[in-house]
Amino acid sequence: MNNSIELRNVSRAYTNGGQQSRVLKGINLTIAPGEMVAITGASGSGKSTLLNIMGCLDAPDGGDYFIGAQNAALLTSDERARLRREHIGFIFQRYHLMPDTSALDNVEIPAIYAGVERRERRERAVQLLRQLGLAGYEHHKPGELSGGQQQRVSIARALINGGAIILADEPTGALDSRAGQEVLHILADLNQRGHTVIIVTHDMAVARHAQRIIELHDGEIVADSGQATSSRHERDFRPPQSGQSAWRNFLDRTRESLRMALKTLHGHRLRTGLTMIGIVFGIAAVVSVVGLGEGARQHTLQFIMGLGTNRVGIYPGGDYSATTPKNFRTLIPADADALASLSFVDSVSPVIEVSKPVRFQNTSTNVLITGVGRDYFHIQGISLIDGARFSDVLEAQQVAIIDDNAVKALFGAAHGSPLGQVIFLAAVPVRIIGVAHNNQNRNPSLLGVWLPYTTVMRRIVNKSSLDSITLQLKDNVSNEAAVSAIRQLLIQRHGAEDFRLFNFDQIRQAQEHTSMIFRMLILMIASVALTVGSIGVMNIMLVSVTERTHEIGVRMAVGARESDIMQQFMTEAVLVCLAGGVLGIGLSLMIGPLFTSLSGGVLTAIISWPTAVFAFCCSTLIGMIFGYLPARKAARMDPVQSLARE
Repeated sequence: MNNSIELRNVSRAYTNGGQQSRVLKGINLTIAPGEMVAITGASGSGKSTLLNIMGCLDAPDGGDYFIGAQNAALLTSDERARLRREHIGFIFQRYHLMPDTSALDNVEIPAIYAGVERRERRERAVQLLRQLGLAGYEHHKPGELSGGQQQRVSIARALINGGAIILADEPTGALDSRAGQEVLHILADLNQRGHTVIIVTHDMAVARHAQRIIELHDGEIVADSGQATSSRHERDFRPPQSGQSAWRNFLDRTRESLRMALKTLHGHRLRTGLTMIGIVFGIAAVVSVVGLGEGARQHTLQFIMGLGTNRVGIYPGGDYSATTPKNFRTLIPADADALASLSFVDSVSPVIEVSKPVRFQNTSTNVLITGVGRDYFHIQGISLIDGARFSDVLEAQQVAIIDDNAVKALFGAAHGSPLGQVIFLAAVPVRIIGVAHNNQNRNPSLLGVWLPYTTVMRRIVNKSSLDSITLQLKDNVSNEAAVSAIRQLLIQRHGAEDFRLFNFDQIRQAQEHTSMIFRMLILMIASVALTVGSIGVMNIMLVSVTERTHEIGVRMAVGARESDIMQQFMTEAVLVCLAGGVLGIGLSLMIGPLFTSLSGGVLTAIISWPTAVFAFCCSTLIGMIFGYLPARKAARMDPVQSLARE
């Protein structure tokens, strides 16, 4: 590319406080490839503005600015960034190096944005530092180098991509005379090698090192010591080619963004930790709530399953508002027999209940006597601790099964096993054949005794009707269809719907529905914490953008595209949120056992891998969404104003 510079009637104005100030007024200037030019003038004469336009950091209000055959005044910001990256190298008065990055890494930055392969750019950076007398200082940070050494690092950075055009803004202004002379000798040597060198200075002693001196006054060229002439040392400085596919370039840039983001986050550990706090507690709240909700749901379902969700209870009596009790036909054992004949019914048991006093020797108390069928214990899920179930319920045998609470109340520890002992229910003696754990007793103070239902009907209450019938459906049977068939059978037998059906599966459905509502409600509350944390991330990132305005300007000056700046800040936001997500999941794993311990084992958090993965994805999404606005703000900054912020 022909690296000649030509400005045609270039003007630039700024608006400050509603008033417009014209800094450049119709500049016409041509600089040939290989020239060494000094631009001088008093402060406010427009030197820096002219340099910024020639360096594609700024665009003129009017006129045209050509680098070779390209009119930079008409290019987009990313196209101007490409020109800076491939053809222009900046040397600043204040060096503008990344303070937390080594000299070698500072030099490499333009080559990263140019997509140069890592090994190649590292070798070139090391070579440039050695040529500039910085061998052995590659891994020193700027704060560990002298001013002259920092300026040499800045020169090496300007040359990493070729640097056909070197723009030096007061390159000796912050140096002592000896270091300043060394820098001027380096610039002269670069010019001898064919680089176009443009120096902006107010010091005429510095300007005299150039072959051509241009003086500005109030935005106009008032003196030019010579016309543009092509140097005999002119060379074609081609920027290094990446030699990589677009995909490899993207991966390389992403890896470097990740590396730089980790360095930045490590360098501001306190700010990073404070940023994470909201995400940590938000993710922990969401994961813990989901886990605790799932644990509570499964605990409740296990309890309901213990009741038997495929059970159906049948009770006498219908709608009392429509039918009088005297018209009811009571449930009888024949109804239970008819229900047992249905193909989808697994087990049936008649039930009759009465409360009577029980006596054993000198001990007496009240018990709930339940007359049941042979399958009652199977249907209710009542397990026997000792003894056996009823062998025959039709012969009205005077045998009983008592619960473990009744054993404690009647027998204590002095009487040994209750099996074979005789107790009196009212005046009826019965022999104990079994002991059961009554998990169905809702009132622990009321003791339970089970007898064959025929024994209760004939010997204790003297009636032929039942209090209820309980039955269990077979597995894989439609609950609603089975209940409908039972209803039709009983209506056919009774001639009316003078009974009530209680479907235990409705408890499960109601519980799941209620559980889902409460889980959604609590999850929404927990999500508020996550949202607050996410907004905190965005606010901190916006503060970070403001703090790092100067860094953004430096990155733009060395050729970073808007997408590169966005990727840098998006990467940092996502990393913060991912780290917060991992810590939040870890915190939730600690919260779960804590809740379990505090609740005495009643409440258990069940955190599954899908929940953890969902939380991890949430933290990533939060980083992308809430990091976008700060990243977009950073990418759209004016590089000239950004560089002015120290």
